[in-house]
Amino acid sequence: FQNTRDPQTTLNILNILIELVSVGGGRRASVLVTKGGTQILLQLLLNVSKDSPPNEELMVLLHTLLAKIGPKDKKIGMKARINGALNISLNLVKQNLQNHRLILPCLQVLRVYSSNSVNAVSLGKNGVVELMFKIIGPFSKKNTSLMKVALDTLAALLKSKTNARRAVDRGYVHALVTIYVDWHRHDSRHRYMLIRKGILQCIKSVTNIKLGRKAFIDANGMKILYNTSQECLAVRTLDPLVNTSSLIMRKCFPKNRLPLPTIKSAFHFQLPVIPANGPVAQLYSLPPEVDESDDNDDVEAESEIEAENEDDKDQHFKNDDIETDINKLKPRQELGRPIEELKIYEQFFPELLENFQVKYMIPSTFLELSKKDSNKGSSLHQQNDQKKLLPTCQCLSQEIVKGLDRITLQNTAKNEQYFGAGCAIKKESKTSLTTLACSKPCEHVSPCRSSLFEGSPVQLGKLCCTGVDSEEDDDSGSNSSGEQVILEVSDISPVHDSDLYIEMVKNTKSVPEYSEVAYPDYFGHIPPPFKEPILERPYGVQRTKISQDIERLIHQNDIIDRVVYDLDNSSYLVPEEADLLKFNSKFESGNLRKVIQIRKNEYDLILNSDINSNHYHQWFYFEVSGMKTGIGYRFNIINCEKSNSQFNYGMQPLMYSVQEALNSRPCWTRVGTDICYYKNHFSRSSIAAGGQKGKSYYTITFTVTFQHKDDVCYFAYHYPYTYSTLKMHLQKLESMHNPQQIYFRHDALCETLAGNSCPIVTITAMPESNSYEHICQFRNRPYIFLTARVHPGETNASWVMKGTLEYLMSNNPSAQSLRESYIFKIIPMLNPDGVINGNHRCSLSGEDLNRQWQNPNPDLHPTIYHAKGLLQYLSSIKRLPLVYCDYHGHSRKKNVFMYGCSIKETMWHTNVSSSSCDLIEDPGYRTLPKILSQTAPAFCMGSCSFVVEKSKESTARVVVWREIGVQRSYTMESTLCGCDQGKYKV
Repeated sequence: FQNTRDPQTTLNILNILIELVSVGGGRRASVLVTKGGTQILLQLLLNVSKDSPPNEELMVLLHTLLAKIGPKDKKIGMKARINGALNISLNLVKQNLQNHRLILPCLQVLRVYSSNSVNAVSLGKNGVVELMFKIIGPFSKKNTSLMKVALDTLAALLKSKTNARRAVDRGYVHALVTIYVDWHRHDSRHRYMLIRKGILQCIKSVTNIKLGRKAFIDANGMKILYNTSQECLAVRTLDPLVNTSSLIMRKCFPKNRLPLPTIKSAFHFQLPVIPANGPVAQLYSLPPEVDESDDNDDVEAESEIEAENEDDKDQHFKNDDIETDINKLKPRQELGRPIEELKIYEQFFPELLENFQVKYMIPSTFLELSKKDSNKGSSLHQQNDQKKLLPTCQCLSQEIVKGLDRITLQNTAKNEQYFGAGCAIKKESKTSLTTLACSKPCEHVSPCRSSLFEGSPVQLGKLCCTGVDSEEDDDSGSNSSGEQVILEVSDISPVHDSDLYIEMVKNTKSVPEYSEVAYPDYFGHIPPPFKEPILERPYGVQRTKISQDIERLIHQNDIIDRVVYDLDNSSYLVPEEADLLKFNSKFESGNLRKVIQIRKNEYDLILNSDINSNHYHQWFYFEVSGMKTGIGYRFNIINCEKSNSQFNYGMQPLMYSVQEALNSRPCWTRVGTDICYYKNHFSRSSIAAGGQKGKSYYTITFTVTFQHKDDVCYFAYHYPYTYSTLKMHLQKLESMHNPQQIYFRHDALCETLAGNSCPIVTITAMPESNSYEHICQFRNRPYIFLTARVHPGETNASWVMKGTLEYLMSNNPSAQSLRESYIFKIIPMLNPDGVINGNHRCSLSGEDLNRQWQNPNPDLHPTIYHAKGLLQYLSSIKRLPLVYCDYHGHSRKKNVFMYGCSIKETMWHTNVSSSSCDLIEDPGYRTLPKILSQTAPAFCMGSCSFVVEKSKESTARVVVWREIGVQRSYTMESTLCGCDQGKYKV
């Protein structure tokens, strides 16, 4: 082929090669490239072009073959530019506009050349953009193949910003919109969908620049594409047109700032004064934050309209984030603090000194709580033989009950306010609770035994304290069948005690100084009596929601745009209208900053930033009331930050209905239809995006149809678990355990920034006797160190920890064996302040505490500083824990899995050969995950990873492994959604 000088022979060889490539596809094209075929063809093209006139047949065949093998040669653009082939193809098109047979393969080659940005700019300077608009035009059934190739070439050329600006300057954006409308109107049988899509691809390319987006809007492009896409919805085969139109409209939708006075949190906490490089003290200044979730690789990617397939099942690592320094990877056991200083932690390990010569004393708190609960006869492992029933209090008028939609902690002096005949609300002292006194006693209720609500017996809840009347109750206190509506108290967890919860709330310190208690946290809840499947996402739901958002711009007169809830404006009064929903989040762990009514039954919700931060929006927990039945209410949470969410793959928000609780169904249930998570038109400032520009917020949208009129409902990202709930559970566990069998200690590790105590728990079995042998066995048990809830928004970590604690305290033979074999040191909540104040990720310092383990500050990160100190103390006395595990929640994966640390597995993900490093590593770090994968149906070994990344070097998992020397150091991630494997697959 190289040596032939005969044009006919060349033609024959070219025909053979074209046929071979056409039949063999990409594989044979790749072979031609590796054999130097591209270079030979370009040289031949150059030689043929020197003939006057050039051989047309040769030019057609050469361009046809180049168009077929070009996509397989990544350097074809550079080769063509060096050989001077760019202008040869371009000039052929210019000189032969009427010769469609010749210019068709030439355009195909130009499209391949244009994939190189330098070539695209060079071709643009030589008038290729103007040339393309001479070829494309209004609807015509002639030369449709040429039209399609010209559009594809133009779309590739317009990806260059220089060419896009040239197209805008010459008014081609308006021309493209006009051409698209013409093809849309005339292509009634949809035979030319590829041409219509080609026009849209050109518009998509040119709108990548700001000038292009402005020109598109000026050409009324938003309304035109919206109307044309709506006309295409009925035909499923036209989905590519609808999807591309949607992408263009989303991109061109004018970017808006969130309707907030500041992106900083609505609340502020004054941080302590700390020394600054010497004796001078200064206020701690917050560093810029970048939103990186623990062991989650959030990669910003362009949102696709139909993300039907989950793309993050397999874990991918950025090579530049993997630690490759062997010296840094090798664990270096170092105390980091003087041994004398670490001795302060000796007080948290009395089990190492206890000789049990004196009869083991039952803690005073146990005696007090046992006496308090003796009448209830409750036990962690035994249910009451006789179920206690709570009748509803019928003496309250409907108007009064509606005013009591939550329990309120009053901060006013003693006074009395009457709400109506027969009932009064008594407001006690500063820390007392609202009490409801019934001046007309209920005949069917036993005498009051509660300082909280008179007229109702005290057990796990008072049905008088809600904001709704039971729909199943009529004036006579009976349902339609004549049976009294009752709640089976024994169904509630035995570690839940509503009275005790209120006592815990009184001592919980919050920045907003919450004065209300959410009903679900007070009353408790039980699991739903049915299996909740992962929701199947309807086809096209995201596209539909985006289309409805675009309608806001096109039909602005239909938008109400009325603020109905605002934390930033304490004096704001909500309009009293019958059709208006009411919102509230002023309770522990609540998070809702602002609500705007968009349409009659649609609301935009804005979440509060973490305190002393300007981002981290994901966790939500709020109350809604004033609803009607039979109406679909749409809720849009518009300032989320993660690039993807399990809300796109079957996850649903949780709802708790007070009305259902009154009807003996106190459950958090998964609710909502038309759920999706997508990028919206609200832009994030570079400050809030960690210095990155052009970032957008994301929307969680869901629609709920309420079952009960004027109900009080609570919505949450996941099952709430407050700090007061933890304190209540620990108190109950302490009061219920058998001190003769279980060694249980509940201490305060330290105080948080806000002054809340950080609990630490010790659980093991009591020695069989006080003999020397048994005490030695007791003291020498290996330690298991567990922590949880460093990230407040990951509430499932607390529920997993609750299950861990209850199991370890149970009479299960396996639990007894564990207690006899190990000493469990547990810090169930590392970030109490964040949990209390409704943060998603940070503490009150505005920092992610799971990035502070390398060098925690005792003033700013006390819980981390002292948790690490406990581990350092154990290391100093040669009692390293056998296992360290930090409980977390994962927002983008299903099932339960672990992250661990391995030098070799880290090396396998890099170009460094682990064998060359003479690494000897005990594979024991895989033992626990392997056991869990074989015994726990929800555990997925395939999602586990043991790679150490640079961005995670300050996390608990890596620091405890590297500095403390614990080989089995893990992060255990539990899904926020559900399982797609094992018996829990739904």
